[in-house]
Amino acid sequence: MTHIAVLGSTNMDLVAYAEKAPRLGETVPGREFRTIPGGKGANQAIAAARAGATVSMIGAVGHDSYGARLRETLEHSGVDTDSLRTIECPSGTAHIVVDDEGGNAIVVVPGANGTVDHLAPGDEGVIASADTLLLQLEIPLPAVGARAPAARRHGVRTVLTPSPARPLPPELLDNIDLLVANEREAAALTDRTDPRDAAAALLSLVPQVVVTLGAAGSLYLTRDAAPLVIPAPRVTAVDSTGAGDTFVGTLAVALAEEKPVREALSWAAAAAALAVQREGASSSMPYRPEIDAQFTA
Repeated sequence: MTHIAVLGSTNMDLVAYAEKAPRLGETVPGREFRTIPGGKGANQAIAAARAGATVSMIGAVGHDSYGARLRETLEHSGVDTDSLRTIECPSGTAHIVVDDEGGNAIVVVPGANGTVDHLAPGDEGVIASADTLLLQLEIPLPAVGARAPAARRHGVRTVLTPSPARPLPPELLDNIDLLVANEREAAALTDRTDPRDAAAALLSLVPQVVVTLGAAGSLYLTRDAAPLVIPAPRVTAVDSTGAGDTFVGTLAVALAEEKPVREALSWAAAAAALAVQREGASSSMPYRPEIDAQFTA
């Protein structure tokens, strides 16, 4: 079975649902509040596990009720948490407002994720045993920079989601095989607002690039083939939180299973389309039979 290692954040999502998100200085009424396990690392781990991979999570949670629930949620989805440390500090949290069109605004407080700043004993062995290492930027950048070369040393594919977007050092980019960014992240990294221009600029830094375009699908570029534009299924979005992580986790499984790139991207798009029709991040992520049914529909 495909083995995916994930280095990243685990957060408890504190989600308020409202007709619209408040502007600066404005108070708006909400209709519902929920606490949902999330974090970009945990989300991608759960997405990959539900898509059929063996998954190992590398990261940290706090010694609190949120940390216990985050670990339990990962394990319930089939994610191995032996490399998920428990730290004597609060767990990470994400404070999210979701509007009636499914859009969201998010503030992340790192908590225990901020302690994941070095290779812990056993981390490199977990990475070496994987087919793919998934990386994001909700943990300290030095940790991400240390794990990517470890993956390269062992011939493990590295996939980076540059979120939250920030300047990326060349020594990190030199060890990335595939970068998956949304339109805003791609623009922030390149100062180019057109997704095709931004993707082309990113391709000068890494061998393969995917820019996700929301309801418009995704754009794939590689250095040795023509670009691909993959449409997204037409659905009515309820909550887009976690859809990008669903896409990345599922795509990683498809590529590790050596699906053709076009098919892998379409399969990941089918998974993301299912996720946006449900509330929450980890709670919205589909299982493989659902993805297969959506993909063939």
